[in-house]
Amino acid sequence: MAQRGQVLVAIVNHVRDLDIAREKHWYRIPVASQHRRLRDRWPPQWLAFYQTKVFGPEAYAVRYYARVIDIRQVRRSVLFPGDQGPNCRRMYHQLRLAALETLPVPILSRRFRRIVFIPTTWPKLMLAEEINDLYDESPLEDKLWSALKRHRIPAARQEWVKAGGNHYCLDFALYCMDGSLDVETDGDTWHTRRDRTSQDRARDNALAIKGWSVLRFSTSDVLEMTESYCIDSIRRKINVLGGLDEGWLVGRKIPLDLPPGSRQLTLFDDQAGYDP
Repeated sequence: MAQRGQVLVAIVNHVRDLDIAREKHWYRIPVASQHRRLRDRWPPQWLAFYQTKVFGPEAYAVRYYARVIDIRQVRRSVLFPGDQGPNCRRMYHQLRLAALETLPVPILSRRFRRIVFIPTTWPKLMLAEEINDLYDESPLEDKLWSALKRHRIPAARQEWVKAGGNHYCLDFALYCMDGSLDVETDGDTWHTRRDRTSQDRARDNALAIKGWSVLRFSTSDVLEMTESYCIDSIRRKINVLGGLDEGWLVGRKIPLDLPPGSRQLTLFDDQAGYDP
């Protein structure tokens, strides 16, 4: 059975850090950065590495992972004895690792995203085709994500956006030609909390000022009307916003009468059977 948080996907910003994991078999996480979402999934049994742009051809992908043997808390001065800088007394989790292993197929980021940590499960690590497949926030999100993939609607899961002086984590971010779309899967328990009403309104208003539109779907919306209501609403809103921004001069609008998995051809697609 898949266990929540049994795998932690961690960012690697420096070539030296991956070399340490490969040759010295450890990785470090600042104790102070262990936010609530990570604490709820601690400790990990496996560690995987998301490589950033410094890795050139291997950038923006998860390629390597390792089993976690042990975890201890140590100061930076213990990890790097020659470092006597201002952070030398900073506390870290030192994760001792087995030998690094290579995934059969790299897990790529379709948008060159910067992530920090993704707690996930072993099956998701083994089956993921892209970074968005790794997220393990809720069954509602997974169900809607599966539907978005069937309809070939690219979304960025758990996207952080700064608006109104705050940072907000969006369930699904879709980038369109005339604005951006935030899609939220709000569970029933979330809706019953009265303290969330004013917070959600302030959040949505701050995002609106930054050019974001927001669609919110409840538990029953996602479980009972994924296609007829959720996906239909998302497709219509994408079209209102000028179509998906995929780097061309014209946005990709989504036909409303096509079955899942279909898409409208653009001028740059191969058009089988077309005889000019």
